[in-house]
Amino acid sequence: MGIKSDRWIRRMVEEYGMIEPYEPLQVREVENARVISYGTSSYGYDIRCSNEFKIFTNINSAIVDPKNFDENSFVDVSSDVCIIPPNSFALARTVEYFRIPRDVLTICLGKSTYARCGIIVNVTPLEPEWEGHVTLEFSNTTPLPAKIYANEGVAQVLFIGADEICEVSYKDRGGKYQGQTGVTLPKT
Repeated sequence: MGIKSDRWIRRMVEEYGMIEPYEPLQVREVENARVISYGTSSYGYDIRCSNEFKIFTNINSAIVDPKNFDENSFVDVSSDVCIIPPNSFALARTVEYFRIPRDVLTICLGKSTYARCGIIVNVTPLEPEWEGHVTLEFSNTTPLPAKIYANEGVAQVLFIGADEICEVSYKDRGGKYQGQTGVTLPKT
């Protein structure tokens, strides 16, 4: 098989409810204002960042430990923009809720608009039959504050079709991030 096209994405949205809400076109302007593009592209889907952010802070001198994560390491912000401090990071979630088919794996890459500003967007692969809002990780690699725009494009999801159906999906094994909503912190 291979990477999936815009036609396949539209069909999966109609038949499977793969992306909600779904934008069938590539949006570059909203209410006569330029935006960082989002929606369906030739071979992928450009996801949007919601207005829910968790910005890393060191005010409590906590140690970042993925096995014992301290929620006090973040400040919650609800805003149309997120300012990430220099050499720091923030978490957010997608506007879109995803339902990944059993024979598909996704890879997500940050948009060049942010990458060219020193902002790295990281998302782990969305596994077969995973569903939820995607938690986004933004790293500001610059010595300056960096701005992220809510409800605009931040990364592109690529859908890769498998040659055969997996034996055990993410849903089958009861993955710990299954059905997540909101910004989800590390779980063990």
